[in-house]
Amino acid sequence: MSRPGALSDNEIQGEMNKMVAFISQEAREKSREIQVKADEEFAIEKAKIVRQESLAIDQQFEKKRKQAETGWKISQSTALNSSRLKVLQARNDHLEQLFEDAGKDVKELASGDKYAKALEAFILEVLLILLSPTVTLAHRPKDTDLIKKATESANSSYKEMSGRECKIEFDASLPDDSAGGVVGSTLGGKIKVDNTLEERLKILREKMLPELRSALFGKDKANVTSPSRSYLTPEN
Repeated sequence: MSRPGALSDNEIQGEMNKMVAFISQEAREKSREIQVKADEEFAIEKAKIVRQESLAIDQQFEKKRKQAETGWKISQSTALNSSRLKVLQARNDHLEQLFEDAGKDVKELASGDKYAKALEAFILEVLLILLSPTVTLAHRPKDTDLIKKATESANSSYKEMSGRECKIEFDASLPDDSAGGVVGSTLGGKIKVDNTLEERLKILREKMLPELRSALFGKDKANVTSPSRSYLTPEN
């Protein structure tokens, strides 16, 4: 017989089973808490990584998009500039051909009555610009007779217009294959007036170039003016 107050073996086993069940329940609940917390932390970390990778992908895509856009703009600008240069070159070639043809026409016109009249005007202009008592006229050898005849008339007109006398000397030093005209000089050649047809064509070219461009190719957006040329050419 057992002593009073002492637990029987069955009772001890029952208490132990209760304690084991309690501990197991506590362990399962703790395990669930740990699992839930781990799942939450995993979800948070996963979302963070996904967001970072998404931002990195977006940034990389934006960088490549900008690079592609910049490359396209550069290619477009290069093609446009190349096209403009070709157009400008074609325009310049056309104008050069026009003036080359004009130079040939001027040489063909440097004879006959019109040329004789032009020589008279050229000589008078030289005299009025220089206003010198002595002037040397350089001309083509084949124009010698025309020059002397035109000089008489021009010198007479000069005297009437200026009231001055001018002694004129002749120098047949211009090439016969030039376009003609005269080069007047004074003070031992220190001051010259180039009134040859070639020089006048150059002056006309500079003055008329903007108008020719506008007439042939339309008005440019930029208003470009050509430099003016002076008849007087001081010699060093």
